[in-house]
Amino acid sequence: MCIISNFVLDINNNVMKKSGLVFLVAILVVVSTILWIAKSGALAGIDVLQIGVIAILVILAVVFGYRRLTSERRGEPAEDELSKKVMMKASAWAYFISLYMWVFMIWLKDRVTFDTEQLLGTGILAMAVIWALCWLVVYWRGIRDE
Repeated sequence: MCIISNFVLDINNNVMKKSGLVFLVAILVVVSTILWIAKSGALAGIDVLQIGVIAILVILAVVFGYRRLTSERRGEPAEDELSKKVMMKASAWAYFISLYMWVFMIWLKDRVTFDTEQLLGTGILAMAVIWALCWLVVYWRGIRDE
């Protein structure tokens, strides 16, 4: 019994690394989006825009996961110091920008008629887009010596 559980743990350690987790999250997002579309019925203009943004984010996640999976198969470390620093810098920028985005969304809610659910969904989607854009900028621009 101990041999079998060690074998299962070894399989889980090899399969469910961060690249596998990225693909799992992408699949969950796609499934929940399909359920959302099926439940809502007719789609409004903002819903089509949100579905487009979700599709772009899922495609970026799959590309990111594929890159990480190929790196793992080559035996490279999952995270090195530079990738951790890029992730930390991009996350800090995204958090800072997202705070102002929420202030703008609250200001916009007072002037335009928005459902609360639609406002929250748009805000969370905007936070994901802001993080992706910040990560791209930091990744392409590089980390300056600080």
